[in-house]
Amino acid sequence: MSDRVPELNLRDYLAGPPAARQAFSEGLFAGLQDFGFVVLKDHTVSPDLLDRAYRMAEALFARPEAEKLRYAQGLRGYTPFGVEHAKDSRHPDLKEFWQIGHEPTPDAEEPFPPNVWPEEPAGFKPTFQALFQALDETGRTALDALTPGLGLPQGWFEDKVRHGTSILRVLHYPPVAPETEPGAVRSAAHEDINFLTIMVPARGAGLEILRRDGRWLPIETDIGGLIVNSGDMLARLTNEVIPSTTHRVVNPSGPNVSRYSMPFFLHPASSVRLDCLPSCEGAGAKFSPITAGEFLHERLKEIGLAS
Repeated sequence: MSDRVPELNLRDYLAGPPAARQAFSEGLFAGLQDFGFVVLKDHTVSPDLLDRAYRMAEALFARPEAEKLRYAQGLRGYTPFGVEHAKDSRHPDLKEFWQIGHEPTPDAEEPFPPNVWPEEPAGFKPTFQALFQALDETGRTALDALTPGLGLPQGWFEDKVRHGTSILRVLHYPPVAPETEPGAVRSAAHEDINFLTIMVPARGAGLEILRRDGRWLPIETDIGGLIVNSGDMLARLTNEVIPSTTHRVVNPSGPNVSRYSMPFFLHPASSVRLDCLPSCEGAGAKFSPITAGEFLHERLKEIGLAS
């Protein structure tokens, strides 16, 4: 097995001839099966937008703690350091974050809570609204590219994720404090909850994935790449034909500095059923029927973000 996560050119699917689109779909499907992760190059998310977002993230998390806590209002807005933990982990993760979802709209099937926007830094709201939209479009394109391999018609996922409970998470991992409890890490080993995660290049190393052979593999990309991985909801839907992959963010082995990351978690709407697709049944469905909303609530309780 290769030590390099597959790299695919997104424009092959967006603007290429049929043969290039087919090759992209097959490469994405195989990459998620083999690694659970792929890197998309030549994507459509502006480098200027990413740079602006990271500068604002640094400014946001540098604000006084008392000010940030004013925006701790549930699943949107600010979540303080040490609140979230990986499923079954007794240590809280060494991170704080800010979450942004779809804006409430009259045509959404469920009443989204309003987003929480900070007063400072200036321009935060339009910047992250633009980034949310760009990553949402990329995620929906990637899902669409998976439909041939799943025996689904093109566009099958569209109405299921258009008004989903997707979240853009702006993450800050501060320098690891000397008094940190042994065993605590920036993000303990876990699998994502959703269909797909789209991660912009992080400012700082530390992301590792658990290969199918049981070894940990560091993964990074430059400004020209987006990291895509499959989550538990897609694993349930596909009967693990596309499995979810365990990953973590380890503590720094070099300079003990902050790390910033911005994963976009692409979720379906709460009412979407995660029943096994007919093309993936094989010897029989491995998971009991459940809706996306029920599964999400279960997992949020397990990681300390719901009661």
